[in-house]
Amino acid sequence: MARPRKKKDDVIIVKKYANRRLYDTGRSSYVTLDDLCEMIKEGQEFVVQDAKTAEDLTQQVLTQIIVEQEGRGGQSMLRPDFLRTLIKFYGDSMQGVVPNYLEQALQNFVTHQETLRSSMSKSFTGMIPGMTMMPGAGAFEELNRKNMEMFSQTMNMFSPLRAFGVKGEEAPAQAQAPQQGKPQTRDDKIKQLKANITKMQEELRGLVQ
Repeated sequence: MARPRKKKDDVIIVKKYANRRLYDTGRSSYVTLDDLCEMIKEGQEFVVQDAKTAEDLTQQVLTQIIVEQEGRGGQSMLRPDFLRTLIKFYGDSMQGVVPNYLEQALQNFVTHQETLRSSMSKSFTGMIPGMTMMPGAGAFEELNRKNMEMFSQTMNMFSPLRAFGVKGEEAPAQAQAPQQGKPQTRDDKIKQLKANITKMQEELRGLVQ
């Protein structure tokens, strides 16, 4: 008999074998992608490791779960236009911004989901036959406004990059001339860029706190 699953706060190690089978060490039993999907919905944290090399395969397996869910009948969450737009960013100079923005936008949605649910429920209850107004439109407009504010803040955080050739407003004085009377070397620019990106990531995390 398999052991009961660990507490939700515990991180389960799931081992992936060469034959593609997945082994849940928390329950000492083999599991499927559907099982992992249910674990995620239940709030159970896990990481997937190669059984032989211990390489982290979590992202790969999570992507497989999404592909499997999208391939089933029902309403897809990743529409073709969204996927095409996302694909265009691979290799683009803005690629580094996209993951943080999407993550924060989704977290913003999660934070306000109860308000959205309530608004949609009230809208459906009071809808008149033939009415074309989108349910919960006011709540979605507010969420979109917050997302646009967050995007604007994200782009403002990249303003120091303009010192390295990006067109737009002038960069802050400290980014333009970090060393008075001494030209910036390539290493200096890279170091400053890394510092600016680190600061941006910290501020992004603060947006949802």
